[in-house]
Amino acid sequence: MREFVAALAAAAMLLAGCGSAPPSPGAAAPTGTGATSPAETASPTASPTVSRLPLEAAYEQVITNVLPSIVQITTKVGLGSGVVFDRAGHIVTNAHVVGQAEKMEVTLASGGPPRPAELVESFPAGDLAVIKVDRPDGLRPAKFGDSSSLRVGQIVLAMGNPLGFSGSVTNGIVSALGRTVTEPQSAGSPGATIAGAIQTSAAINPGNSGGALVDLSGQVIGIPTLAATDPDLGGGAAPGIGFAIPSNTATDIAAQIVKDGKVTNTHRAALGIRGSTIVGDDGQPAGVGVARVERGGGAEKAGIRAGDVIVSINDEETPTMAELAEAITALKPGDKVRVGVIRSGGKRETITVTLGQLQGE
Repeated sequence: MREFVAALAAAAMLLAGCGSAPPSPGAAAPTGTGATSPAETASPTASPTVSRLPLEAAYEQVITNVLPSIVQITTKVGLGSGVVFDRAGHIVTNAHVVGQAEKMEVTLASGGPPRPAELVESFPAGDLAVIKVDRPDGLRPAKFGDSSSLRVGQIVLAMGNPLGFSGSVTNGIVSALGRTVTEPQSAGSPGATIAGAIQTSAAINPGNSGGALVDLSGQVIGIPTLAATDPDLGGGAAPGIGFAIPSNTATDIAAQIVKDGKVTNTHRAALGIRGSTIVGDDGQPAGVGVARVERGGGAEKAGIRAGDVIVSINDEETPTMAELAEAITALKPGDKVRVGVIRSGGKRETITVTLGQLQGE
């Protein structure tokens, strides 16, 4: 898929998906012609094979069970991955994988010719989408787990089609929970902000967006979406830093789309403005210029107008659109927030806004 970059702390974010390389087989036992002592011969731990076999067996079982539920999605502009959601042929993926496409092709991990599919609905604000294949025969729905029960340090496997290498798998751990990450705005992405993202050390590479992050019980606990890039490496991938949408979020949104054809409840707060980052006289981000106020939204009701510049939320500076989005994502519909604005005449004011609900369009 196309790469996108967005600032996050010292790193930038790259829309991608899990990169893929087979799990390392571990250190090999030393070989040679030296003599072996009786103690070494009798020791049950002399060979590392003994201690790693159970984990290898677990990896193999999970891959055997889950990989048939991972598909490759191909559009006219690129490819990505998807996870089979049900036996009716619905597949959940990232919104940026389908982009503007209404029709695409799906290739099963088991092989065979590509199958026609079409978009059911996309939820760009959360970077999720559901597509449906014309012929659901042979599809194996994945088992989705409860992402709220994840623990830092859990071993996870990432499955998908990085760089078009179908059925690829990488391994890692859950590195952190509850991250908020924002994608940059571009032709292929409206700048989705993902709340509660799972950070993982599993390798992330373009083309695996929309695939599966899986625990060792064989349950999908996340949808890989972002990889970190390091500006000091010329924008190259920062090893061991990737992000996935929690499975609880993905299944909730997908179920709404399957049932109603759209997202009816995003569970997310909205300020009710459309805007973009503006730059100050020093060339640095200086706030979010309000281009449009949504009718009936919290901002309009509170008196925020087009031309205002939003500089803070609850006294925390928001010099960029990404930081403003992240601040709002951490709140709930109905919350009252203090919004710092600079009016067109230069006067600074603090306005109390009751947040509305982000619409599923």
